Amino acid sequence: MHWNSWAIDALPSWSALNNVELNGIAISVLQADRGSGIVATRDATEKDCILMTVPRELVLSVETIWEFAKSDQDLNNILCAVGGFGQNARGAILIFLLIQITASSSGTARRIGNAHPWTDYVRFLPIEFSMPTFWTDEECELLQGTSLEPALRTKLKAIDREFAHLRASTEPLECCRAWWDSEIGSLTIKDYLRVDALYRSRAMDLPGTGLALVPCIDMANHGSGNATNALYETDVHGNAVLVLATGKTVKVGEELLITYGDDKGACEMVFSYGFIDSNLENARSLFLGIDIPDDDPLKHAKVEAFDAAPGFRVYTSHDEVSWYGPFVWLQCVNEEDGLEFRVIQSNNGERELQVLWNGTMIDGVLALEKCLETSDMWDIFRLRAYVAIAQRIKTQIAEHETDNERREELPITEQITRPRIKQIALTLSRLEAKLLRQAVAEFEDTIVHLLNTAEVQRYLNAEEPMNEPVQAHENIDDDDFS
Repeated sequence: MHWNSWAIDALPSWSALNNVELNGIAISVLQADRGSGIVATRDATEKDCILMTVPRELVLSVETIWEFAKSDQDLNNILCAVGGFGQNARGAILIFLLIQITASSSGTARRIGNAHPWTDYVRFLPIEFSMPTFWTDEECELLQGTSLEPALRTKLKAIDREFAHLRASTEPLECCRAWWDSEIGSLTIKDYLRVDALYRSRAMDLPGTGLALVPCIDMANHGSGNATNALYETDVHGNAVLVLATGKTVKVGEELLITYGDDKGACEMVFSYGFIDSNLENARSLFLGIDIPDDDPLKHAKVEAFDAAPGFRVYTSHDEVSWYGPFVWLQCVNEEDGLEFRVIQSNNGERELQVLWNGTMIDGVLALEKCLETSDMWDIFRLRAYVAIAQRIKTQIAEHETDNERREELPITEQITRPRIKQIALTLSRLEAKLLRQAVAEFEDTIVHLLNTAEVQRYLNAEEPMNEPVQAHENIDDDDFS
């Protein structure tokens, strides 16, 4: 599909036409190839806190899009055709954007849906992106050994499934001939990747609304920590507003910066926005997959019972490293500990897998940790978990070191690897390796501490009654607890 673009200089006219109020600010092209942004046109203090007001009817959320569908038959038919995908914010917004981009495309033979202010606004949005979903195969190879590599593979597979579902669901609709007709259809997977990128990079959690796209406010760039001088809110009328952050002042020509999420890790920043915050000292958080051993007799049931990605998140909190992963607890216990699965059949014939602990049904896998905490073997379960996690982290560190050597040696050419992309990949790898090394050091300290607890000592001595009491040491046998 041909995406038409308008210069950002025309945005003030669109804003005035659609009652977007700009108070002492302008949206303009920034210097040094930094794209566009929001810049102060006069000095402002807290008393001038409202910098922009965007009418509620321009905010794209799942609720407003379904409101539009009440008077737009094409939009309603498409939303209904895709089923549950159109019931969540991301699905509804992606479909709405595809309709508006189709309507604004000069190469479209048939219009879809009613005219809307977003039909023109999409012309101001970027068509080139630096997120990994747009990297070349050679550039994606730079991600080997990082937590972003499996996340990117999963994302691309999900995009393919969603696009196939969209086509299968809407191809029979007459209004979607502009997408799928063999002669006039023009919608491609590249178009779908673009609207996905628009959503990921511009969606905001608007107070009182939820995940939404807000025109003009979405032109604000990211600034973390003290650099953040503006934030978005919802006023009493349901309008989206950009306000000056508490205690902040801006001078003429100064850029207004919002935070895309100070708690977001390096991996998520690259994945969603295509850059890494320069203030990051480590990766802040990352997700690692973890497998259940093939000789685990409950492996199949454990995988079926857990309906999320099997793994755990490592993250920093107050300069300490922590982890979170319900799946790890599932991996670390078995039938002899009290874990049990049962398949029941409901009256309508559907089969359901139930999780039980010591004969009592629990509310799924997420409730397992609370059950383990009350057990006399809690320290033993924790030891198993920490050993499994530490071993997985060591494996990841080894992959980082191997792949870093290859990354450094890869030649840089515009045809193979863009310099900026290579730098992003190298930075991501370095930040993640730093976090992982800190994590394994702290987690091994916890392992040593747990080995010294009376509960673990009794357990180990009961397992090996002929041996001397086990002493804590640095070289821990992972097989005993993983």
